[in-house]
Amino acid sequence: MQLIAIIDIGKTNAKLVLVESQSGREVFQAKRSNTSRETALGRQLDIAGIEQWLLEALRSTPLTAQVAAIVPIAHGATAVLIDGHGAVVAAPDYEDPRFETINADYERERDAFAATFSPSLPLGLNLARQLYYLQVRAPDVSARTAHILLYPQYWAWRFSGVLASEVTSLGCHTDLWRPREATFSQLAHSHGWSRTFPALRQARETLGTITPQIAAATGLNPDCRVVCGIHDSNASYLEHLLDRSREQPFAVISSGTWTIVMANRGNLTRLREERDMLANVDAFGAPVATARFMGGREYEAIARTTVRPDIAALESVVQQSGYALPSFADAGPFPAARGVLLGAERFNEAERAALATLYAALMSDLLLESLEASGDVLIDGPLAANPLFAPLLAAWHPQAQVFGNAGAGGVCARAARYLAGFDTAPAISGPAPPPLNVPHLDAYRQTWRAQLPR
Repeated sequence: MQLIAIIDIGKTNAKLVLVESQSGREVFQAKRSNTSRETALGRQLDIAGIEQWLLEALRSTPLTAQVAAIVPIAHGATAVLIDGHGAVVAAPDYEDPRFETINADYERERDAFAATFSPSLPLGLNLARQLYYLQVRAPDVSARTAHILLYPQYWAWRFSGVLASEVTSLGCHTDLWRPREATFSQLAHSHGWSRTFPALRQARETLGTITPQIAAATGLNPDCRVVCGIHDSNASYLEHLLDRSREQPFAVISSGTWTIVMANRGNLTRLREERDMLANVDAFGAPVATARFMGGREYEAIARTTVRPDIAALESVVQQSGYALPSFADAGPFPAARGVLLGAERFNEAERAALATLYAALMSDLLLESLEASGDVLIDGPLAANPLFAPLLAAWHPQAQVFGNAGAGGVCARAARYLAGFDTAPAISGPAPPPLNVPHLDAYRQTWRAQLPR
């Protein structure tokens, strides 16, 4: 039995998942919370801690020797800078507020939204803003940097020793890429960053086999292949793109720390920079109309519980006119608004969870509409496991089939099998859940929308 090791580095958690190469069945999973470190350079990702944990997790399972391929999947807006000897120079955390101290100068130099479809985002959510900050405020760091590695490819390099870049992370609101021309932005050229990124490789290309050091540290077979890897939301999108024509309209809602709505055949001219709308770039280099909000963080801020919502709690929230109004994170279509809870003072835990679910569904519904998304709606990640989320969307999108697919613990096992070069049979979807039938639900939606920031 051959296995695939999926290294899935999200903003909040890191996961190592082993799946069977033919069936995609999960046979092992390990998980840890991610942290950052405060340094003289600012807030840095704990990549050393993640790596030590990965090696220990691989060493701990007797299945490790059966791993035939490693597929790195990681969050966006992140790169690791390394010097010519392979030492890490910087691994910035995009949530560091220091990045905003150079905003005035940076905004004058970045390419127009119409060229990059990359909105101007807070903190360091534009990767080029991080690079610009380091170039201005820490020129010695920029001088020492020989290679800029996008986050999935950093992990591919750590396991294979081969340097590469890949377009899904490069085209993820970085200000570094022009998706229509499939080339680096003028900003990337003028600051020399385009020459510092390694050569582009396809997400499914094998970069090489693991290094002898990794084999010795983990017990992996020395012939284990390392795949180039992919941006996490694009892995969710690829799961569904594999079964569909590029001409077929559908939408994917990828959930986690971020809730990202991607519309195949979406109209790029509908994208509005001030609403955190952008063009992602899929595994084949095509632009994808995208809108997003920090749904996982906002759900936690509203719910403040791990209790699962139920219909009775949701009906109670609607009947009592309890509302959550954006935003509970510094991102999404209303980044300047401060989140407000109305009529929720006496809600119990189930009602708070229902209120958070309503908020996530209403925001997702709004983004689907803003993208003019049509066709099936396909949900991945934690929201797919929420019993009310898909039925709520189905109630508001009666013309579409709404499917939830939590997958292998939220990990895109099917996309990983494809990227690792194994055959993937067409996905078999279960029945779409029936639309939620709750009295006054449409009126609740209309009232919520009427209270949104303008």
